[in-house]
Amino acid sequence: MVQSRDDIRNVAIIAHVDHGKTTLVNELLKQSGVFRDNQEVQDRVMDSNAIERERGITILSKNTAVYYKGIKINIVDTPGHADFGGEVERVLKMVDGVVLVVDAFEGVMPQTKFVLMKALALSLPVVVCVNKMDRPDARPAEVQDEVLELFMDLDASDEQLDSPFVFASAREGYAVNDPADEKKDMKPLFDAIIDHIPAPTGDPDAHTQVLISTIDYNDFVGRIGVGKVSNGSIAVNQDCVVVNHHDPDKLEKVRITKLFEFDGLKRVPVEKADIGSIVAISGISDLHIGDTICSPENPVSIPFQKISEPTISMNFIVNDSPFAGQDGKFVTSRQIRDRLYKELNTDVSLRVEDTDSTDTLKVSGRGELHLSVLIETMRREGYEFAVSKPEVIYETDENGKKTEPMEIAYVDVPEEYQGSVISELSQRKGELRNMTPLTGGFIRLEFRIPSRGLIGFRGIFMTMTKGTGIINTIFDGYEPYKGDIEFRENGSLIAFETGESVTYGLFAAQDRGTLFIGPNEKVYSGMVVGESNRPQDIEINVCKKKHLTNTRTSSSDEALTLVPPRIMSLEQCMDYIDSDELLEVTPEHLRIRKKILDPRERKRAGFRTEG
Repeated sequence: MVQSRDDIRNVAIIAHVDHGKTTLVNELLKQSGVFRDNQEVQDRVMDSNAIERERGITILSKNTAVYYKGIKINIVDTPGHADFGGEVERVLKMVDGVVLVVDAFEGVMPQTKFVLMKALALSLPVVVCVNKMDRPDARPAEVQDEVLELFMDLDASDEQLDSPFVFASAREGYAVNDPADEKKDMKPLFDAIIDHIPAPTGDPDAHTQVLISTIDYNDFVGRIGVGKVSNGSIAVNQDCVVVNHHDPDKLEKVRITKLFEFDGLKRVPVEKADIGSIVAISGISDLHIGDTICSPENPVSIPFQKISEPTISMNFIVNDSPFAGQDGKFVTSRQIRDRLYKELNTDVSLRVEDTDSTDTLKVSGRGELHLSVLIETMRREGYEFAVSKPEVIYETDENGKKTEPMEIAYVDVPEEYQGSVISELSQRKGELRNMTPLTGGFIRLEFRIPSRGLIGFRGIFMTMTKGTGIINTIFDGYEPYKGDIEFRENGSLIAFETGESVTYGLFAAQDRGTLFIGPNEKVYSGMVVGESNRPQDIEINVCKKKHLTNTRTSSSDEALTLVPPRIMSLEQCMDYIDSDELLEVTPEHLRIRKKILDPRERKRAGFRTEG
């Protein structure tokens, strides 16, 4: 018989990127007494990964639990970025309601729509938290209207339209039901969760069913499956079977050896867990997201939506440059291959495929950010490799026509830059759908554009708007191929010989374009050291020293002044490289190079392609 478990609430915190989800979870942990009074707590304690902390984004969903009025609230902090949407989709299967966090100034943004759409599709109740009320430019009343409009646009039910609103400042540590109320603590938000999010239900006497929604991994215990007990109970030493909704042939016998529940930021071992509990199970080596752990007597899988397919791919290649192996600890194809396949343990949206060459692996993901985070992680772990230009994944429709992934891009820019941004996106096959004036002299442009039109755009966009523009994108299905796009207008400046760059050589070269390197940097023949100011590639000698003569002139003693080089981040390098170039990634360096290093062979290949 189906019963509800009133001492538990399972809730996911969902929002657009950077609207304060992780800071909010921090404050809920703090005010529920998870930390000792004198304990020093770092900001955004849930973002444990170094890249998450630096970039201020959440990449992997995290589980935690707090207690309030004797009720255990299991909280899942989810990513807000579209590239990690695969994380959001599956986490929602584990919870009975969501807290939608919306910035009190920015209001409804593209990812707000994406995450809310997923929650409403699963008929999950929503508590809306208008966060960052401490901002001087906060506009809570307008944001509340925007959220209600979004609910209506997404065909929310009457119950969902009645969602409670709470106004909070996670940074100041308060939540109120009305902006005019006295600002004390987070209790109004806790109360809204208890009152509005239903208790989990299930049949405690039925056979065991646990749907695995997240996979964690560590080197000591291997794969750890996290999921909710939907029916029955699960206990240590219980014999079970693993089945999968999308793989009817899967039927694997397993024994539960270790079982954990969440308490604060810790995993606590338990002997048994009942319906509604969110548990972590270790000791099952072949456990995947979407698997259901069941009693052997009744092996019935729980339906689980397929994870969205990747839209962008890159080749990861063993580094064969003249400087290969100088920086990295892990450089062989086997080491790179093992590391990429290990990533599949936790990243459900990633695909890794072998190619014809043993030195090359094709890696596909949900977007440039998704792949750049993987590259940066591997680089920090001591891996050295090369990557090709990101390319979109084309598909074929039922008529045999080539189709490509499309995106909706929301671009917020100061009005003086709107003309140049519209012109640039139009050249990239973007179609302007909407223009909305915002406060502070900004304007929001809504474009529908092929995914490949956005490759390389972010760097140009930041330069074009002097760093003031904001761009957010969201995947919007496949459409017939929109035609060729001309990406880079300028060629590359290519080093002519291997050696060390000197001021004299660089000074002579800087008239030919924009340099990427300064003096005293090691270069090799075929390495890209700058951007040409012409459409063609130009070979230059940056290692050239001045010939010594007996004659002294007054001008030759003057110091040569160099224009500061353009230093590019990993994403900017990925955006910049052309189809005949590679990005060499090592723990110490990022170098752009030609695929073919030898200038004569490069010319021959050029003649072949032209002819």
